[in-house]
Amino acid sequence: MSYNIKELQNGIRIVHHEVTHTRLVHCGFILDIGSRDETFEQAGLAHFWEHMAFKGTKKRKAFHILNRLESVGGELNAYTTKEKICFYSTILKEHFNKAAELLYDITFHSTFPEKQIEKERQVILEEMAMYRDSPDDAIQDEFDEVVFQNHSLGRNILGTEDTVNSFVQTDFFDFISTRMDTSKIVFSVVGNISFNKVLKQLEPKLNEIPTKKSLYIRSDFGHYTPLQKTIHKDITQSHCALGKPAYSLYHPKRYKLYLLNNILGGPSMNSRLNLALREKYGYVYSVESAYQVYRDTGFIGIFYGTEEKTAPKARTLVMKELKKLREKKLGTLQLHMAKEQTIGQMAMAEENYAALMLVFGKNLLDKGKIDSLDHIFSIIRNTTSEELQDIAQEVFREDELSYLTYLPN
Repeated sequence: MSYNIKELQNGIRIVHHEVTHTRLVHCGFILDIGSRDETFEQAGLAHFWEHMAFKGTKKRKAFHILNRLESVGGELNAYTTKEKICFYSTILKEHFNKAAELLYDITFHSTFPEKQIEKERQVILEEMAMYRDSPDDAIQDEFDEVVFQNHSLGRNILGTEDTVNSFVQTDFFDFISTRMDTSKIVFSVVGNISFNKVLKQLEPKLNEIPTKKSLYIRSDFGHYTPLQKTIHKDITQSHCALGKPAYSLYHPKRYKLYLLNNILGGPSMNSRLNLALREKYGYVYSVESAYQVYRDTGFIGIFYGTEEKTAPKARTLVMKELKKLREKKLGTLQLHMAKEQTIGQMAMAEENYAALMLVFGKNLLDKGKIDSLDHIFSIIRNTTSEELQDIAQEVFREDELSYLTYLPN
């Protein structure tokens, strides 16, 4: 896949891929700042910043920001992860200039009005309450705390009620001034627009941003200790999570573990966990195995909900499937089918141009390059059953797994 990259003098990079058979352009700023970059007292500040970016800039009030693109049928959005903040948009190609200028404005010129901070504080507290009322979501957030004990990777992206209630205007400016680094900012564009038009619109504005180097260094995740935790809640089902740290973004076996995880509990209905827990016994409505990578570590976890009386049987089945992966190699046909399924899913994902735009930006920030799908497909196709068994024996050791269980009161 062809793409263009330009690095400006201040270190900000622009990555572009042209798609001529669409009327849309997907674009956004991706910043290499996330919730793991907060101190304990700052927990939730990056996410709060994401919200506040829409609440006022030096030239716009909140209404003008929200109305700017929606009035021409566009979408404006943002998200925060453990390692990234992103402000992005989807717009008709003829309105790209409006989207690019607005994204530039909210990314670099937010003013964090004090009255808006008070309003948005309540919105975020409601968001936190919403997640607490959803055990499917809550257990995934809380399981991070179990796996990444005493580290910022384990803290909830939303923060706590105490920290969210404590933030004032200066906290946002202080956080940005210490964490912002222009060499860790990418503007990504995928859609029906030429690279020259993108540069013509954005380059003059971005060149006005002074070079900024941050002295901040992320704290790597260190020692892991398996932990088992049970919490009683006002719920009707038992919810279960188990897992441990896994390979990092840069680990040479990363894509092989991705393949193994897809076999175990990926999105397809024929995953081993779905066939065992749902199709054969009807113990769960859904079960998933999630593999998440970070720069210095990773995470693999299995999540499901079941009746309290069937929870022990469901866990036994999960352990049985993990044992199979450790002790029995995949057959030639099984492995071939698993590879083709994983490659097909990745190929379909590439057709989602909004997601592709985000992937390009994150790849450039994390690796300084964009991994081609052909390269990834080659790794997957060359993976052997022996390698997958070795990975299973390393990653799915029972004595290294942590557990979190929600039980009804």
